[in-house]
Amino acid sequence: MEQFIYKKSAGLTVLSANMTEFKYKKHAHEEYAIGVTLRGIQHYHLDGTLQLSHPNGVMFFNPEQAHDGMAHDHSGLEYVMLYVEPSLFLQAAQRKDIVRFSTPIMYDRMLKQQILNLSYNVLNEKDEAQSNELFLSLTDRLFQVDSIANAKKDTKLITTAKEMIRANLDQVLMLDDICKELGCSKFQLIRMFKAHTGISPYQYFLNCKVERAKHIIEINKDIYLAVAACGFVDLTHLNRHFKSVYGLTAFEYMTHMDG
Repeated sequence: MEQFIYKKSAGLTVLSANMTEFKYKKHAHEEYAIGVTLRGIQHYHLDGTLQLSHPNGVMFFNPEQAHDGMAHDHSGLEYVMLYVEPSLFLQAAQRKDIVRFSTPIMYDRMLKQQILNLSYNVLNEKDEAQSNELFLSLTDRLFQVDSIANAKKDTKLITTAKEMIRANLDQVLMLDDICKELGCSKFQLIRMFKAHTGISPYQYFLNCKVERAKHIIEINKDIYLAVAACGFVDLTHLNRHFKSVYGLTAFEYMTHMDG
């Protein structure tokens, strides 16, 4: 059974997923992602290392941290995941600089329950004010149990490369133009980019296109506008990349947001 349910409230997006055969391709999110494995074993690679999250495992993903994902075996997998915009997370944590989780998986009963309570609240469209309070309690608990550290800033080269990629998502990725601006070779850029982000410039480019398409769909409820604005060949092209990251096609995601 493959089921992906997305709901959004109080600036948070919650995913309730139930999957057996589906496999996420390697991708990254611009948000923090915090989840709980409910049934089965979540099997994924993070920073090149295999991770296995068993039932009650709390999973942490930093912004732009590349990962894949699948059920460990034929018995399948059920989990919930919170996606939190960095600005919202830092606001709740009263931090100015981007911070990073120090551990990928933790088993903490109180933290698990707080994530489930908040997820339930959002998925069942409960009061947004209550979701805000639950999120604040969750953030406080996170800083108690994980030695979250201030992230080292990307080098200026990688930051500039990211900005150039994001500014031209409706075009074909032109590595030559970026390298000319940065004064480096294509191979130097690819090597540096992967060292800092865990993915190639092209993978980052595709991720950003899908992220932007998601935002356009959420705001405008128009999948064809997302196709045009993000430079996808057609809706099939968008749907294929969208599903590899979110488990749903762009149309299915729009339907969930409408619901």
